[in-house]
Amino acid sequence: MNMRGKIIFYEDRNFQGRHYECMSDCADMSSYMSRCHSCRVESGCFMVYDRPNYMGNQYFMRRGEYADYMSMFGWSGGIRSCRMIPMYRGSYRMRIYERDNFGGMMHECMDDCDNFMDRYRMSNCMSCHVMDGHWLMYEQPHYKGRMMYLWPGEYRSFRDMGYGGMRFMSMRRIMDSWY
Repeated sequence: MNMRGKIIFYEDRNFQGRHYECMSDCADMSSYMSRCHSCRVESGCFMVYDRPNYMGNQYFMRRGEYADYMSMFGWSGGIRSCRMIPMYRGSYRMRIYERDNFGGMMHECMDDCDNFMDRYRMSNCMSCHVMDGHWLMYEQPHYKGRMMYLWPGEYRSFRDMGYGGMRFMSMRRIMDSWY
């Protein structure tokens, strides 16, 4: 299995126009192409962002073809940066907190959760501490809506990270079988 990722970005829909091949993180694609409207993930998993420096809306992509991702994601702009997600084969562990700075109710998670309210009676998640693994958090139950990629570290305030208007309601692990 290829442990490295490869994604190809195209200026136009349906894999047309100039292209740029990427096998690592890219903080600003504007020096390689003026716009990006389709892409093909040949291997690995990536997060793509609609603003430079891994900012703005983000979307998870795994092996496959995205001929017109803009209508699929509802984005008006194009991809401006991307981050390769390393393959991980260990255990998964995260603590989620109801409020900023690890305040309020806390739950320790080791598997996917399709609805925080149903499982934990928790109506909001505003901070977390990822001890092990790579995770995706979603603004709606059942892994829908906008998402955020998390890797090991402390996330003291989703609001300070630019997610003040979002409520995260579900999460899932990024599994090695997705590669």
